[in-house]
Amino acid sequence: MKQDENHATFPQFPESYWLASTDIPSFPKPSEDIQVDVAIVGAGITGITTAYLLSKKGLNVAVVDAGRILHGTTGHTTAKITAQHDLIYSEFLSHFGKEKTRLYYEANRDALQFIRQTVEEYHIDCQFTEEDAYVYTCADTHVEKIADEYKAYKELGIPGRYVEQTPLPFSTKAAIMMENQAQFNPVPFLRYLANQVIQQGGKIYEQTTVAGVEQGNPATLNTSDGYKITCNHVVSSSHFPFNDPNALYFARLHAERSYVLAVKTDRTYPGGMYLSAETPKRSLRSVLIKGEPMVIIGGEGHKTGQGICTFQYYEALEKFAEQTFGLKEIVYRWSAQDLYTLDKLPYIGQELSDVSNILVATGYKKWGMTTSVAAALLNTDLITRKESPYRDLFTPSRFHADPDIKTFVTQNANVAKHLIAGKLEISYKKAEELQQDEGAVIRVNGKRAGAYRDPQGTLHLVDTTCTHMGCEVEWNEAERTWDCPCHGSRYSYQGEVIEGPAKKALGKVESE
Repeated sequence: MKQDENHATFPQFPESYWLASTDIPSFPKPSEDIQVDVAIVGAGITGITTAYLLSKKGLNVAVVDAGRILHGTTGHTTAKITAQHDLIYSEFLSHFGKEKTRLYYEANRDALQFIRQTVEEYHIDCQFTEEDAYVYTCADTHVEKIADEYKAYKELGIPGRYVEQTPLPFSTKAAIMMENQAQFNPVPFLRYLANQVIQQGGKIYEQTTVAGVEQGNPATLNTSDGYKITCNHVVSSSHFPFNDPNALYFARLHAERSYVLAVKTDRTYPGGMYLSAETPKRSLRSVLIKGEPMVIIGGEGHKTGQGICTFQYYEALEKFAEQTFGLKEIVYRWSAQDLYTLDKLPYIGQELSDVSNILVATGYKKWGMTTSVAAALLNTDLITRKESPYRDLFTPSRFHADPDIKTFVTQNANVAKHLIAGKLEISYKKAEELQQDEGAVIRVNGKRAGAYRDPQGTLHLVDTTCTHMGCEVEWNEAERTWDCPCHGSRYSYQGEVIEGPAKKALGKVESE
């Protein structure tokens, strides 16, 4: 446990309740070359749902994950199933027009309906409950934005209401409510879908990194263990696309961290799902943990590798929980990583316009529960050659002059700044000064290195140069990871890749 005079006791290590609550089967590595109709890289909600849909249509599928299934962003979400993705519809109307904005809503509405119907049809025990979703503000500066969003709802025909006060136990200036949304525990839901994939003859492989793809028809995936997977179609659902030779996703996506507490409170939660319009974000929903009602509180987003002293974000959520509901206990804490596109629409479909059998799904900007299912439905339609109204809206080859150019310039200026700053950073800490369970950037033999002394006192030293494009990683205190501020790659304290775009581990450093 981590504790000081200023905040409550936190679990010492981050752990997602969703992953802790459900036994997840393990799957082997490939032991031979494989030939399938569709190879899916990434076994989160997008990959597993895509495999489920395709196997139901009689296609032979293989799902490959570099780690364990469901242990990426899917297992670390707040698990709201809603088409209310913050205050976006007014903004989308101004950028994309009414037809495309309505399609965005419908794609996410359809995804919610797919989850609802699947849960009901197969009686999946996953804490699925219908809830109204609110975006609220306590600031005068955001009242007009809420009003503009409500006007967009009316123009688009989205069921919703404008209210001044929510059921929350504090005063708000304004809020917009979207009716009949939902929440669930995604892990038992996806465990059921994964079992269905296996029963339909599909294969799931863990601890298998895809080193590259040979384009063609069929295409061939090469694994890091030397095996080949030959397939008619490839779907990249690995969060950051595993294959990025020409699409330049590293320059068209940026990664952000956000934080979650599952807490036991003094006061009763009023029901509903909530998100603050202003920053720092505050996200709220209920959950049952061992049959006891608790509250999930999320927020405090920042660009990956650019948050100094990451425990401050958990502490801010803890303070909000105490002020809002009264805090008895912090039961779980975890964090998630999400990718943002240039125009805030996800990239779903053909990775390159002239290569029809390599598909991608990424850039969900924290709203992966519906967007991932929308991606699975769309990519399934593309593979089975069924027309979809969402194809052009989400195509990865799109580029909008407004807002893409401004965002592209801003993002890549930020990358350049951190690339240079990391090379010039001065390291003051010495290895012998590190306490148990402490990490820092130090100097070893005159060069920058990353050091972590584990609870047993063993010192772990790594090269801090990210293996993706050479930026310098920073220590993430709350998660015990090395995070890249340029493109969001993350590594364990031993240097192993946790999240891409990096594929190679950090180099080892010998102590003096």
